[in-house]
Amino acid sequence: MRFHCGVCGQDHDELPDIGADYPDHWFLVPEAERERRVEYCADACAVDGEAFYIRGVIRIPVHDHPEPFGWGVWVSQKKENFGEYMKAFDSAEIGPFFGWLSTSIAYYLPDATTHLKTKAHFQGNGLRPVIELEPSDHPLAAHQRDGVSLTTAWDFVHFAMLPREERQKRIDARRPAKNAKPKRKERK
Repeated sequence: MRFHCGVCGQDHDELPDIGADYPDHWFLVPEAERERRVEYCADACAVDGEAFYIRGVIRIPVHDHPEPFGWGVWVSQKKENFGEYMKAFDSAEIGPFFGWLSTSIAYYLPDATTHLKTKAHFQGNGLRPVIELEPSDHPLAAHQRDGVSLTTAWDFVHFAMLPREERQKRIDARRPAKNAKPKRKERK
């Protein structure tokens, strides 16, 4: 389906998914120690044999578009569930498993996405698990629940493609001013 983007002014054929290559914990391990401390493949990660993560997709419904947008994310897993997934990673017969979202999605900053409660639903057939967020008022959970316009979905993509400095400027613009005083309600 061809779409004229209101964000960049270009025509696009397909809406891509945007994903994280590593869970946030991976970045906390010093680069010189990663080979020794981290076991990693494209869909699973273990740090120090104590923290376990799997890769999945948060689907965001897109209004008047046949396919959802996907945020590729990592979620934590308890050791037993991680082991079960590693034994039967291509099975839809396991789970769903609870986990904490372990990917910081910069688009939503200053609202942190890490540590949101999730469930990983396994699909089998070579597909990554679908990650369901626990209902909340967080903007990411609202997007998963209510969907977004196609223009907003393209804004996700364009934001992810911005140079780091430009992304940071947009994030900073969303933050309340440091010296801003909260507005007081007038008393009647």
